[in-house]
Amino acid sequence: MLQITAQLPFSAKFCSTQTPPPKKSSNRVREYLRVDEVLAMIQAAKKVGRHGVRDSAIILLMFRHGLRTAELVALKWLQIDLVGGYIEVRRAKHGHDSIHPLRSPELRALRFLQRDYPDTQYVFVSERKAPLSTRSIRHIVARAGEKAGIEFKVHPHQLRHACGYYLAAMGHDTRAIQDYLGHKNIHHTVRYTQMSPQRFESFFTD
Repeated sequence: MLQITAQLPFSAKFCSTQTPPPKKSSNRVREYLRVDEVLAMIQAAKKVGRHGVRDSAIILLMFRHGLRTAELVALKWLQIDLVGGYIEVRRAKHGHDSIHPLRSPELRALRFLQRDYPDTQYVFVSERKAPLSTRSIRHIVARAGEKAGIEFKVHPHQLRHACGYYLAAMGHDTRAIQDYLGHKNIHHTVRYTQMSPQRFESFFTD
């Protein structure tokens, strides 16, 4: 079983105190995925089509590093250090860039990708070695969610939210989560800690 670990060695950055505008309401049943759902999607993606290794790696990295779709499709091998075990995450939407550790499941997946898709500048490519489109990522993630038996249609951004909620549930510091996800404004991060059940674990002790 895949083990989820996270180390957050990053220091807090300056953040704006201005409250961001309210987000539009969504028709989705839930805005995030639970860890068991993510794991089921990773396993399901491995068994579908000719690109199972690639597709499962997409879901794994989007979850582990809270990647937006645009950040994933722009990811290049120059940003990845397989020897040292690090990934340079370049954030979209004027977010803060950071360097994340890569753990064994990610390193294995990336090495398989390098073997199966050699001589490419981008990490996630098509058979023609062109970068995958954001539309392709949406299709891959939705298909994996369906094959995993998730009862609602899964969207890639739910993997980013899954990362935030997971880190908050593990009790990690809000500022560290802010740095990890690259949020410019900490108000975007606070929603994860506000929803974390970890704050209430000691309320009843039976």
